[in-house]
Amino acid sequence: DSGLGTQRTMTAYIIRRLLQGVVILLIISAVCYALTASAGSPLSQYTNNPRITRADKERIARELGVNQPIPVQYLGWLRKVVTGDFGYSFTTREPAFKVIASRLPKTLMLMVAAEIVIIGLSLLIGIYQATHQYSFLDNAMTALSFIGYSTPIFFTALSMILIFAVGLKDISRVPGLEWVPYLPTGTAVWDESKPSEWVRNLVLPVASLSIVSVAGYSRFVRSAVLEVLSQDYVRTARAKGLLERLVIGRHALKNASLPFVTIVGLDIPALLGGAIVTEQVFSWSGTGRLFVEMASKGDYPVVMGILMMVATAVVIFGLLTDLVYTLFDPRIRLG
Repeated sequence: DSGLGTQRTMTAYIIRRLLQGVVILLIISAVCYALTASAGSPLSQYTNNPRITRADKERIARELGVNQPIPVQYLGWLRKVVTGDFGYSFTTREPAFKVIASRLPKTLMLMVAAEIVIIGLSLLIGIYQATHQYSFLDNAMTALSFIGYSTPIFFTALSMILIFAVGLKDISRVPGLEWVPYLPTGTAVWDESKPSEWVRNLVLPVASLSIVSVAGYSRFVRSAVLEVLSQDYVRTARAKGLLERLVIGRHALKNASLPFVTIVGLDIPALLGGAIVTEQVFSWSGTGRLFVEMASKGDYPVVMGILMMVATAVVIFGLLTDLVYTLFDPRIRLG
């Protein structure tokens, strides 16, 4: 009976959260559509074209459906979205979903690789700092973390280019750096059919993203592990003579991972949206760069498609994060 009751509680919780998510998505979509439509017009690209007359602009506006008030445009867009139709790109005249899907694999490749590096290094550095509190390396890593976290991502990315693409032009003479590309990603011609080329061209963007994120993530891990290590059950485990690695791995890390799960769970939806600044700096043709390109052209369908994709992922992964909480800490009950 208790198991059945728990299952019903879980089901009711999931349904309630999903309904709340639908309401949140409606609000987000309305706000984003109003801001996007107000920020630019798809007709702006014809402003300086002397061959486009006023009548031509009015005709194009009718064809694109942007001659109506924004609320009317939004309701028309929403009716299509409910049926799975995000409309056609104003720029390419292709389905918006197809345009986004063509850029999504590159973004996922970049962001998944970066997230793996970030999570792995954050755990290693954070745990080491917590178990070697106030040591020389702990203090040094703390100082480097503050520097890395406070440095803007565009500065870090440009510094990577300056060091590896400009300062080390004769890269073949530097041992171990033959995998780093000579030029910023996208400016050099590379064969996308070769896995080795993907690895080479991912080095600098992934390193740029990792430096900033690891600096912040490792601080969370350090604080969480330190808090858990001061608990009575950890001292009891040590008093029983358990090896330190078992105390950390079985007892401390599992409970200390809750704050880290929250951060990672909220950060994962960014995998779909891409790293806008990093993709721009390294000319990486992902959804982040696509968003900037289409926003500047007033291409509502593509911009809204990316925004809603990310917003939906935020709602879903927020729910999954809460469910994962119950696996890490059985004391947590979803009501």
